[in-house]
Amino acid sequence: MKIWLRHFIKHRDTALLGLALLCLLGAILRPSIPFKHNIYAYFLIADISQSMNAEDMTLNGKKVTRMAYMQNMMHEVVASLPCGTKVSIGMFAGNSVAAMYSPIEVCSNFAAIQDTIAHLDWRMAWSGNSRVRESLFVTAKVVRAMPEPAQVLYFTDGEEAPKLHAFNTKNLEEFQGGDEWLFVGIGSEEGVAIPKLSPENQVIGYWSNESFAMQPGIAQISESTLGVRDDNIAYGDNDRFISKLSTEYLESLTKEIGAKYIKGDSTYNVLQAMKAQKPARHDIAPLPLSWLFAILAGLCILGTYASRHPWRQIKQNLHLYRNQIRSKFSVRAESVAHDNHFQ
Repeated sequence: MKIWLRHFIKHRDTALLGLALLCLLGAILRPSIPFKHNIYAYFLIADISQSMNAEDMTLNGKKVTRMAYMQNMMHEVVASLPCGTKVSIGMFAGNSVAAMYSPIEVCSNFAAIQDTIAHLDWRMAWSGNSRVRESLFVTAKVVRAMPEPAQVLYFTDGEEAPKLHAFNTKNLEEFQGGDEWLFVGIGSEEGVAIPKLSPENQVIGYWSNESFAMQPGIAQISESTLGVRDDNIAYGDNDRFISKLSTEYLESLTKEIGAKYIKGDSTYNVLQAMKAQKPARHDIAPLPLSWLFAILAGLCILGTYASRHPWRQIKQNLHLYRNQIRSKFSVRAESVAHDNHFQ
């Protein structure tokens, strides 16, 4: 061992450079070890029903629709997620939910995900009704059909249209799959009318109260499937249906299925609630070690320079410079003292 150490010290620079070369070769081979870690995947569901066109939200000091506010929040949420997180975008309308694609990695597909959110539009809806309660069963089926588990983030104002009553309220006692889901309430409590828009996105009136009512005689039939809801517009201000964020209803609904509700008044609060969610799943994945070998190679290269004692040389130079300054001041002081002596 002593002979080996002496040989290493004698040829230290060569040994360090050789070791650096070996580390670089190790980094090129990209070694890894199995590592158990949490995998986070999210299914972001956007409510695209027409009540989301109500203009009762504020963004950058301006009044905007619930849809625009929701899109901005979804943009910010996706932009805040770390690389490795997977995201899928879904849409809700009528009594069902549709996924645009399976969860994909957020960083490598960042532009595609943000573009999907930017193009969400009420005209994508396949039904004019809004049955949030009914949609939960479809949401659970969509999540189960995905190639890997995902946590649900449901952005909605909670508006049920037609309104719920004893005949059309779905029983959720046997519902499974809502654990750890997060519902984000979009809207305000002030209450505003819902604009009725043309296919060209122009306001042609406002939805009437009759549009959100269902005749008792046909209450057992799901009109979100038939699509025969009254589409008449309001004749006057008093006839307009006033839409609000259904906070109490969403709190009650999430409690029934073991989910959590949070008001979407800030992206920060939503992200904090997401952090409290459990990971979608646990898995064993390779932990790359290339970075470790690269660092070791760099340290070996630095070691070849450190072996020449650069700091000792700098210290010696500083000591010499300090002695020179002292010598100059000493000579000058003696000269001044000599002159003062003869004055």
